Amino acid sequence: MRWFIVSQSLSLMASSVAFPFYLLFIKNIGSNFSSFGIAYGLFTLSSALVHRLAGRAVDAFGSKLLLGFHAVGMSLIFLFIPNIISLHEVYFFQFLLGLLGSLQKNGEKSYIAKMSEGSNQGRIIGNYHFWTSIYSALAVMGCGMLIDYFTIHVIFYICSLFYFCSGLTLLCMKESNIKKSLKRRTGSSIWMKSGLD
Repeated sequence: MRWFIVSQSLSLMASSVAFPFYLLFIKNIGSNFSSFGIAYGLFTLSSALVHRLAGRAVDAFGSKLLLGFHAVGMSLIFLFIPNIISLHEVYFFQFLLGLLGSLQKNGEKSYIAKMSEGSNQGRIIGNYHFWTSIYSALAVMGCGMLIDYFTIHVIFYICSLFYFCSGLTLLCMKESNIKKSLKRRTGSSIWMKSGLD
């Protein structure tokens, strides 16, 4: 669970840091609030359209693969965001961000559900959200101060690095350790039949 917390903390740090600055960035490209509404609506719509497929993909390939795909995809996208110059490009990237966001949500929830089986489920989930939220808050405040010394483009590159490190951290999650951890929590061999990634 430790490596998973680190991985998702990096991912959440990147999204939390980027979001307020991304809003400023696309507001400078868009000419009015309606274009901003369409952009955000496309994000939500693309995420909704992919959720069912993402859920099936978790069952078929495992949450670790989807989370890794999300991390690498977001890392690449954030390298291109500073080069956006038109509203149509904003719409396209919003669609991609929504798609990848649905992969992350399904993968994260599936993994937490598997790792928190047993009587101490609430404590495990609470501990997970505590640490990811702490790291996210520290990252937002830290980058808020950095923006005074660098351009807004640097923030996106930093977030890209966060996402990339999140993907690398997922590789450190050994399957054997995951299974042992789950076996200790459940006190049974359910993990042998659960198809953990």
